[in-house]
Amino acid sequence: MEVEHLWPIFFISLHAMVPITLAAIGETIEESAGLFNIGLEGMMLISALTGALGAEYTGSAVGGLLVGLSTGALLGLVFGVINTYWKGDQLITGVGINLLALGFVAFMLVNLGAPGFHIVPRDVQIKLIPLGVGAVSPLVFVTVAMAFVVYWLLHRTQLGIRIKAVGENPAAADVAGISVNAVRLGTAIAAGALIGLAGAYLSVDWFGAVTKEITAGRGFIALAIVVFSGLNPLLALLGGFIFGFFDGFATWVSTYPKIKEIIPWQFVAMAPYIVTLLVVAGAIGRVRFPKALGIPYLRE
Repeated sequence: MEVEHLWPIFFISLHAMVPITLAAIGETIEESAGLFNIGLEGMMLISALTGALGAEYTGSAVGGLLVGLSTGALLGLVFGVINTYWKGDQLITGVGINLLALGFVAFMLVNLGAPGFHIVPRDVQIKLIPLGVGAVSPLVFVTVAMAFVVYWLLHRTQLGIRIKAVGENPAAADVAGISVNAVRLGTAIAAGALIGLAGAYLSVDWFGAVTKEITAGRGFIALAIVVFSGLNPLLALLGGFIFGFFDGFATWVSTYPKIKEIIPWQFVAMAPYIVTLLVVAGAIGRVRFPKALGIPYLRE
């Protein structure tokens, strides 16, 4: 295959990496504090819709991203309150968010006059940065930077020590004067903001439209990357690119007739999900997660 034919795959992979990696980094933050959220898919889906509507209402792509980010932060706040102060079941809350998103987005799309589909006007979509051999979204650079920032925060700052202490031994952290519920709530909001940004990116940047299937399991793939990374944001970035490659490769194959004659694109489209299963099967049990992950803290 000629080199110039590889560039499209590379750039598609970078763009496919963004939502998966942002969501995985967000989940890494809250899992480090002991919260487990399976509702990433639903949070991304709702944020994709609100981000698109926000971009149209404000007349700005950045405005749309901020609305999506805020939506995710709000959902993170709800998830955090339920599972810290109200001692809810984290798994059930996450499933509830996913089910809420399916109904809410489908209902909103019907009322927007285009059942199942809503196009974001091109003038309020994120403008790509030309690089000579291709064009790249600014969110790619934001994603890479975020991986390094969160790694530094978790491993090199006092706040990171507090977050990990709360996830590992909340009782000891409480005795040391750390507000366990406040720290966990803060990580849930921060995680939600990144997940919301990932969802808004899908509609305002990458696809330029909203459908009720726009997330296509990317929230669950992000959870697999968290397992793969062992709560390391830099490994999450690597995992995001790997999964993004398979996702992008499937997209590229579907538009390249010569490849489609050799490999059915539907088969290639299964690759990200097959890799997800392999990663979870291979990594689960080998990765050490915080001891208090998924366990509400009950002060004695």
